[in-house]
Amino acid sequence: MSHHNKRPLSRRTVLTGLGAAAVTLPFWTLSGCSSDSSDTTVTSTDSSNSGSTGSTGSTGTGSDLDLSYSWASGGTSALTANFPDDSLFDSTSACALALTGTLTQGPCYFSVGSLDDISEGQEGLPMQLCLQVIDSDCNPVSGLEVEVWHCDVAGIYSGDTSDADDGGQQFNSAFCTDNDSEALQSKWFRGYQVTDSSGRVNFKSCFPGWYSSRTIHIGNQELVSQFCFPDALTANICTTQSDYASRGIQDTTLASGRDTVYGSDYDDYLFEWQQNEDGSLLAFKTIQIS
Repeated sequence: MSHHNKRPLSRRTVLTGLGAAAVTLPFWTLSGCSSDSSDTTVTSTDSSNSGSTGSTGSTGTGSDLDLSYSWASGGTSALTANFPDDSLFDSTSACALALTGTLTQGPCYFSVGSLDDISEGQEGLPMQLCLQVIDSDCNPVSGLEVEVWHCDVAGIYSGDTSDADDGGQQFNSAFCTDNDSEALQSKWFRGYQVTDSSGRVNFKSCFPGWYSSRTIHIGNQELVSQFCFPDALTANICTTQSDYASRGIQDTTLASGRDTVYGSDYDDYLFEWQQNEDGSLLAFKTIQIS
């Protein structure tokens, strides 16, 4: 696709209700917009601005801007790494954290079908996204619908709401897609999976781009929340990976405190991450719900 520079609009936060559809099979959504406010609470693991340790590929320290990784390109078709086993989540400390509040859903969400590869063939840094959901006793939550959405490398959201379960009624098409013709006919970077017996879902995707007023993030839906990446990691990818370098470093970093959703309170929403041996990114998080 042709990539566009996102116009410097300030993305509005819109508070919306989830409705009755989420009652029997709740959602957990990872959105590139923002998330919905509800009475449910969530806890996510504390990644403390650092790359995770693990057996797959390289890891990094989030406070170190001099990351020297060579990142893969070509979208999910370039992924050769297998998803890691459940030991990936062994070092997380979600049960030691206080419950954190949900965030706002925002104007760029609409529901789509079940997919494991949500990229629809879009270009970008290939990314494995692994989430584990646990309850207040730290037991895995199975049968939970985890829905994810985020923008493309240019900071634009897909906008084909023709088959959306909610009719796309709250989707701000002009704002989220910039009325880009390809985006309006696409459903890229949206999809859901149902947690297995380990409380886990796996997605294939690409690292999101950025738009003005927001740090790079992914959004998540019944409890709705958002998760983000350490500034050092985003700076490295946005200046060294060919699909992102033309736009440069995001204009709203976490350290600036100017993100319109996180502000300066973002530590509990940081992904843990590492680089796979094939040059792709592995982002993961344990989420505790009550």
